[in-house]
Amino acid sequence: MSRGRKRSTGRRKSQNRLSILLAAVVMLVLLAVTFVRGYQIRKSLSVYQTRQEELTSQITKEQQRAKEIKEYGKKTQTDEYIEEVARDKLGLVKPGEIIFRNSSKE
Repeated sequence: MSRGRKRSTGRRKSQNRLSILLAAVVMLVLLAVTFVRGYQIRKSLSVYQTRQEELTSQITKEQQRAKEIKEYGKKTQTDEYIEEVARDKLGLVKPGEIIFRNSSKE
């Protein structure tokens, strides 16, 4: 009977070693997968942060442009601007004004 117990104990030890080895392999595979995936995520994060900075800059520029357009719109509604355009673009004059034009071509 002592022989049977020794074989059984020997099998258990080899099974335990195999189980520990398999567990270690699984852990290494999981660690490798986690490392690779973490690297990919960090790389993607860097790309997204760069894109976010570009978009933030673009938003700032567009907000400034919208402000300038709004200010220009207010300016174009003034009587002074309308008069200036009427004089320069349309050649209109106020009653009693005399226009002097340079007839020589430059």
